[in-house]
Parts: sequence; structure tokens; C-alpha cells
Amino acid sequence: MNAPEMPDPLPPAESTEEQRIECLSLLASLQNADGGWGFRAGGQSRVEPTCWAALALFQSSQPKNNDTYRKLQEFLHARQLPDGSWPTGPAGPEMSGGGWVTSLACCALAGSAESDQQLRAGLQWICEDFPRDSSPWQRFIRKLRPESHISSQSDSYRGWGWTPKTSSWVEPTSFALMALRESSREKLLKCASQRRESGISLLYDRMCPGGGWNCGNPRVYGVDGDALVLPTCWALLALRDAPEKPGRALSLAWLQRAFAKIESPGSLAVAEMTLEIYGTQAPVARRSLQDWSAEEIAENGTHVIAWVCMALDAQRSWPGVKQQIIAGAAR
Repeated sequence: MNAPEMPDPLPPAESTEEQRIECLSLLASLQNADGGWGFRAGGQSRVEPTCWAALALFQSSQPKNNDTYRKLQEFLHARQLPDGSWPTGPAGPEMSGGGWVTSLACCALAGSAESDQQLRAGLQWICEDFPRDSSPWQRFIRKLRPESHISSQSDSYRGWGWTPKTSSWVEPTSFALMALRESSREKLLKCASQRRESGISLLYDRMCPGGGWNCGNPRVYGVDGDALVLPTCWALLALRDAPEKPGRALSLAWLQRAFAKIESPGSLAVAEMTLEIYGTQAPVARRSLQDWSAEEIAENGTHVIAWVCMALDAQRSWPGVKQQIIAGAAR
């Protein structure tokens, strides 16, 4: 019998730290003159990549008292709409409504005393954003229709959508739950607790039968949907302080199995953080973050190099504090 294959040794700490410093330096250099970041180098500043840069640069072990953070903060303050939300698109008169990035902006600004007013307004908008697909009226209308076998999900839970007053989806629900969790208790509204409970229930309801989550429904036309790495990670991160249910352990086990096959730096970074936060041992993967240079990672997008910066940061505070690794098993 052949001896079992030994996993490749972990990269030296110096190599990981050097890569983190290079990635952070490159990410900071991509800031535009208006204080924001584009999805790619030189691209027009948008709220989403700016938030990812903020989380990587300033919700980790990096200091906040510098010009980069001041300009970033001014950019996000200026882009906030009168109703407290942030737009997903570029600035302009045609961009009149906010969307899911409001949750990301609240995460990015959490803990900033200078952003207290903006954060409260953003949280208020999140709490009042109810998807239309699960309203009492829509549920009543569906009861009058013939029974449908197209999808399998409960209409009684309300999460969040990509755009206001539309449908609940896994990823925007996950980001909204993280925004409500990250904010200090005194900033939360009375409705936040009820909204969180419904959002948590929706995530468990949308879980795929074999564990994990995808972008849509867990089952369509009687066929089980396939889970995807990133939706699964965001959902697990949103549920890390939720009541324990069997589906969470099942999804962690699915992510462990899927981890070995990940070949992109973005998915690898987010999956590493997710498993670490749950204190779960990550198996050896086909690729490691050290396989790419900072420039190669940045070519995948601002969000990807930001995710890698966070994954390489042992002192990060977002999306959560690392737990002690429990070898070979999920909690």
C-alpha cells in the first residue's frame, strides 16, 4: 500500500507577510483622485470597490488616521443618497436609487465616529427595505394560483434583494445581516432584531439540499441546485453568530470539500477566511494565494485584491475574528 500523500508545507510567514504588504500597497495606489476606487485600475470610482478597499485597508490592522482614509470617507459620504442608501451604479442624475451596496457601505464605515450620522441613516434604510416578493399581498396572490413546482422555497421569510422592493436573494441578505451585526447596539433600530430573524430564516430555507448556497433557489423543477463557493461563504459568514442548525455544519462540510478544487484567488481568499472564522481546517487546495503576484491578483478586480489582503491579515476585524483551528472537523 502506498503511503498517503503529505500536504505541501505552508508558505513561510515572511512570504505571506511580504505578499500582504505588496497587495496592500498596490491596493492603496489604485485610489482615484476623488477618494474612491474603480472595479479596475483607472476605472470610474464606484461605491462597491471603494467599500472593499476600505474593509481591506482600514477594518484590519491598518491605522485610520491618514489622508487615504480621509479621502475614502469623504467619497462615501458624498455618494450617500438622501434616503440613507448608497447607489450601485456610477454617480449621475440617472442614479436616483440605492441598492445592496448600502449594507457594504455600513460595514465599511462601522466604528468611524465621523460617519455616525451616515451609518445610522444607512441602517435605517436597510431595516425599512422589504422585498416585495414575500409581502402579505404577494403571498395571498400566490395562494390563488395553481400549485407551482418550478421552485421550492418558503414565501414566509423576507431577506433583502439586489435592488429595493424586488426579490430576496442569498448574497444581499447575507451582507445586510453582516451590516446589522457589525454595528454597535446603540445604533440599531427596534425593527433590526425582527429583520435579522427573518433574514436568518430565509438563508436556512434557501440552502441547497447537500449543503451550501447558490445565487437563486435550492431546487427548481424538482432538480436540486448546485451550491457555489462565494454565496456559501457569504451566507456562512452572515450566520456565524446565528442559532446553530444542522444546515450550517452541512454547509461547512460542503465548503471543505469544495475548497480543494478552488483555482481563483478571490474565491480562495474568501473561503479561507470563512473556514478560519469557524475554526475549521482548510484542506490542501490545487492553488494557494502565493501562486499569484499582487499585480496578477489586481487584474481580477479591486474586490479580489481586497479579499486577498483581508485573508492574509491575521489581525483583521472583518468579516470576523479568526477562531482556533480545529483539525479535520467543523464545529
